[in-house]
Amino acid sequence: MIEGKDAAAEAQALHAVESHHAAMLKHLDGLVAHLIEAVEARNAAAEGAARAALLDWCENDLVPHALAEEGPLYGGPRATPEGRLLVEGMLAEHRVILGLVEELRTSAGLSAAMAAATIQRLFALHLDKENGLLMPFIVDSPDLSLAEAVRGLHQLVGGTEGHHAEAHGTGGSGG
Repeated sequence: MIEGKDAAAEAQALHAVESHHAAMLKHLDGLVAHLIEAVEARNAAAEGAARAALLDWCENDLVPHALAEEGPLYGGPRATPEGRLLVEGMLAEHRVILGLVEELRTSAGLSAAMAAATIQRLFALHLDKENGLLMPFIVDSPDLSLAEAVRGLHQLVGGTEGHHAEAHGTGGSGG
């Protein structure tokens, strides 16, 4: 049992992660829409630029976010009988998303648009599970702390310093 688990810090961490997830999904939606529009317009230059922008975001935001989750955010629940299967399923989703990013890297035209749309939909489903199942499980568990799990991890709570400080302002020291 975590001594002195701070309910306000847990709620603040939950809000920070959910807000970051919403911002990530909104940005991904825009990138995918641009790629699909370019493919539908048969505009090779716009398609190349849109695909490159989406790949850049995947490599610099999506993949680091997924890898950051696999450590502290997933580690605690994975060690519990109640959380193990959920985490295993979410790790499987990470592997599929990473495979789709590789598919996007080597595809063009309709194939690239399909890979992008699949990444978008799978990521949205994945975030729904994290926001609605995994994080509430962590917050409600007396032996786990979401505030501790995300401390110092801008990949999980957002990259801006203001958002970062907001997410960790009441969580104590260290990390």
